Amino acid sequence: MKWIEIKVVFEPKEHVLVEELIASVFEDANTGGVAVERPDMEPLEGWDPGPVSKPDLYCVKGYIPADDKAEAACRIIEQGIAGLKSQGLDLELIYGSLADEDWSETWKEYFRPEKIGKHIVVKPTWRDYQPSSGEIVLEIDPGMAFGTGTHPTTSMCVQLIETHLKPGDSFLDIGTGSGILMIAAAKLGAGHLTGTDFDPVAVETAEKNLVLNNIPGERFQLITGHLSGQVKKRFPLVAANILADVILELLDDLGSIMEENGIFICSGILEEKADRVALKMKEKGFKVAVIIKKDAWAAIAGHYIGSTR
Repeated sequence: MKWIEIKVVFEPKEHVLVEELIASVFEDANTGGVAVERPDMEPLEGWDPGPVSKPDLYCVKGYIPADDKAEAACRIIEQGIAGLKSQGLDLELIYGSLADEDWSETWKEYFRPEKIGKHIVVKPTWRDYQPSSGEIVLEIDPGMAFGTGTHPTTSMCVQLIETHLKPGDSFLDIGTGSGILMIAAAKLGAGHLTGTDFDPVAVETAEKNLVLNNIPGERFQLITGHLSGQVKKRFPLVAANILADVILELLDDLGSIMEENGIFICSGILEEKADRVALKMKEKGFKVAVIIKKDAWAAIAGHYIGSTR
């Protein structure tokens, strides 16, 4: 099969969220996923990337099959990029082609081992890495699911899980994606793990990654469904690395699955929306313990103290 490569080049001085804005345009065109390339990407200290060369430009790229739907998808991307340029972003759209190559393999060149918490290192399955003393390595193949671990929202979640997880705690991950937070919790000593995602591809990917990390099937449960709608028990630790507006929706019913004084960790929140999420957490019976921020994103951890109404 032939594929169309669509690359959007941007300047590093642009708004820190430009990658997210471009990625959302690709999402509107149903490309299935994107790769981000940065010349300043550095390998983890002590890791030899071998023959891998760094990209020359800052860009976000995606791939679509060269079929009868390609033209419509390209128009959607062109219109979306034009909209971003009208807001003052300096972007360049470049088309290319790939013959007999699966687009989903091309991004792997730039996914490298990365330390995302005090002890946690995320390692792609196709890379070698020798852990240092005390490091916990997560083997990840994200496939078509969100969650390589390198995004600030994920790394902040992992940091908060490291801080608040107690050995043996059951753990719920809402919007599990690649399953990376479930794996991190398991490696840090959690008991039974539950993950939910509306996307059956994500659920399948999460299961493969859990098995890859030697987590036995009796230790976890994966649910295909919307948020916490199909969860029937209470948890001492719940995480949700999704978007702020979705977290606000989730909070309406979250108390029904939280143990008393349980911890809720949420991320995927733009800094400017953090106060709004924190306020609703308080309205729904949570006492905010900490808000951390990184690269224009925020993550929040709070204790469930019960309904205030």
